[in-house]
Amino acid sequence: MIRDMDRIREGGAAMRFVIGDYGSGKTFFMNLLRLIAHQKGLVTMFADLAPDRRLHASAGQARGLYAELARNLSTRSKADGGALPSVVERFLTRAQQEADARSISTDAVIQERLAHFQELTGGFEFARVIQLYWEGHETADEDLITSAMRWLRGEFATRTDARKALGLRTIVDDTNVYDHLKLMSVFVREAGYAGLLVGLDEMVNLYKLTSPGARTANYEQILRMLNDVLQGSAAHLGFVLGGTPEFLADRRRGLFSYDALQSRLAENSFAREGLVDLSGPIIRLENLTPEDLFVLLGNVRNVMQDSETALPDEALHAFMAHCSNRIGEAYFRTPRNTVTAFVNLLSVLEQNPDIAWTDLIDRVEVAPDQEDDPQLGCTNPPSIALRGTSTSNDHDSPLSNDSALVEVRI
Repeated sequence: MIRDMDRIREGGAAMRFVIGDYGSGKTFFMNLLRLIAHQKGLVTMFADLAPDRRLHASAGQARGLYAELARNLSTRSKADGGALPSVVERFLTRAQQEADARSISTDAVIQERLAHFQELTGGFEFARVIQLYWEGHETADEDLITSAMRWLRGEFATRTDARKALGLRTIVDDTNVYDHLKLMSVFVREAGYAGLLVGLDEMVNLYKLTSPGARTANYEQILRMLNDVLQGSAAHLGFVLGGTPEFLADRRRGLFSYDALQSRLAENSFAREGLVDLSGPIIRLENLTPEDLFVLLGNVRNVMQDSETALPDEALHAFMAHCSNRIGEAYFRTPRNTVTAFVNLLSVLEQNPDIAWTDLIDRVEVAPDQEDDPQLGCTNPPSIALRGTSTSNDHDSPLSNDSALVEVRI
């Protein structure tokens, strides 16, 4: 992935599919990639797919995805999102500095630097919005600045609204989302950044679409993106897509149900029996081992407890043995719920110092990660609680051991 980011910086493109089971760490891995991209000088746009956000649609879902990506646009100095105004301001500042050095107007420099946008799909309108933003800045017209930013974020729902506010007849809609991502990659380069990395998590929501036509249309968008990357049609642009093994390999509803994608995403047949090949588009996250999980729980313990009150290693071994007895090897292969239960255990011990960890270990309930709810588009909430606690909403019914009154719902 670091080589991919270097390739993006140098004018190339990359696309990776991060594949792992529920709770295996896909989201954490993608967030780590986002931070590394910031260190490399890239702008990032990350978002989760949902029933109302996908790559291709006809009722505003694709525009909703773009709007979410634009809201989450981040840079090294604004890593938490909302950095689009800063990127635009940086472009205008650089144009103003160049204009002062050449003793010409800033408008002339902006037009000169955005002239090549007219060769790109939707580029004329994009360049015009940047010019309108500058006009609003020069005339202190906050309404014009706000309208220009709304257009760049894809927040105009109708062309009529955009024409009234900006005099433009086009907007970001379901048909041109990918084109605007390519425009954004070109623009961030003009603003002085190294490129653009787009991250899309929860791709399993495409797998769950009940309409075969809708699934195929979304897979065609992925194919278009992949073709542009492989054929060199995209520059300074990268994609990271996170999904489950079913989303990738299911022959009826997954990516492999689309023949063109199956052939392009085929994995190296020699990468078997412990051999890996990370040069292809597929990155399969390795499962943790029990030893890895022990180190992870130890680090969690070090963060949450000081050296005087920290649990002994014996407690970690006892906790892992209990989880193994409850759910088998899933406790370390997909450790999200295991770690959550351990954090809950530490919280109870912190708030109830009179209780010994040996009294609580056998009462920890942990369930394996469950599949996403196809109706809600989110993970079914498993229960993680201490046995012997109340699961009723009746707060007037006392328990014999008040110190054990704890219930955690994730």
